Amino acid sequence: MTGRSPTLAELSVGDEVVRRQITVDRARLVRYAGASGDFNPIHWNERVAVAVGLPGVIAHGMWTMGAVSSVVADWAGDPGAVLDFQVRFTRPVPVPDPGSATVDVVATVGVVDVAAGTVRLDLTATCDGVRVLGKAQAVVRL
Repeated sequence: MTGRSPTLAELSVGDEVVRRQITVDRARLVRYAGASGDFNPIHWNERVAVAVGLPGVIAHGMWTMGAVSSVVADWAGDPGAVLDFQVRFTRPVPVPDPGSATVDVVATVGVVDVAAGTVRLDLTATCDGVRVLGKAQAVVRL
């Protein structure tokens, strides 16, 4: 379904509709900190992150959530079509230096509600095979 918005008629429960990788590096974390105002040093300072028990610098949870939600908005073809988006944060996304971390996102159809004109997408978001978001779901009007 590339290049056009999906329709309810072509979707069934269990269909995988999106599979994408999102990459994040330390420079992106610094830009996100500036945009969000979240300058917590666990998102840019290795020493501080390790001192508080983290594996190292981690991505902002809200960055992770936003990046995953953008996958849904892109699939829908209109960010305004996303009626509801919710997640539980389960694990941090460690961001190495040098290098980057990759968040793998898969969206499958959980519910098709023809009467409401909506579809619920169930999302998995993992980093290095570990789930970083739990109960990630989006309701999209098509």
